[in-house]
Amino acid sequence: MRPVIELRNVRIAFDGHEVLHGIALTVLPGEILTIMGGSGSGKSVLLRLLAGLIKPDRGEVCIDGTDTVPLSEGEMLSFRQRMGVVFQQAALFDSMSVADNIAYPLREHARLGEDAMRQRVAELLDIVGLPGIQEKYPAELSGGMRKRVGIARALALKPAIVLYDEPTSGLDPSNSKMISQLIVQVSRTFGTTSIVVSHDLFWSLRISSHVALIYRGNIIAAGTPAEIQASSIPEVQAFLAGDLYC
Repeated sequence: MRPVIELRNVRIAFDGHEVLHGIALTVLPGEILTIMGGSGSGKSVLLRLLAGLIKPDRGEVCIDGTDTVPLSEGEMLSFRQRMGVVFQQAALFDSMSVADNIAYPLREHARLGEDAMRQRVAELLDIVGLPGIQEKYPAELSGGMRKRVGIARALALKPAIVLYDEPTSGLDPSNSKMISQLIVQVSRTFGTTSIVVSHDLFWSLRISSHVALIYRGNIIAAGTPAEIQASSIPEVQAFLAGDLYC
């Protein structure tokens, strides 16, 4: 099976400080891969590289077998349309209704009439468990609802890959459970490949196909949740015990 995503010897530095040190990573179709690590470990930088928002100094970032690093901004557009991104704070437009937020990528990149667009928005809200809230505005929604609207928007263009940036951050336990289960539901229903950056150890170990742990810019362990939990690497066990922060 050909990987959907491959990172080969990826290195990137900011202000002379190397943040990622030769990262190698393989993600197969349909997997839920969670990238974990302490604050400042490089996991969010890795997500931005995958989304094509920044370029590495060295190495390859391959999507469906194509190295995206040499591509121009225009050439990257088709790859970005294959991806949905769920931002940490949902990043909804406050001045737009829920319907307009979800329809935004459709208006930008899809040739749909208004009726078809309204139907697609309604379908997406059903998928995330929020039917009938099209006319509400982000300020009227709870944190968990905003996250779910963010997921709906990320799914608008039927992406093959969905990137989640700290999807349970700031949520109470019940909403964290709901969002985590929704990630699994989306993956199973649509066959999407999911990359999750998270600090939520509890849910990451329950929903992930594989987990990669970053420590000081290196992936020090990667495997199934069971393999990660059984690792003999001291830093991995320290992270699982809550004693490793960066």
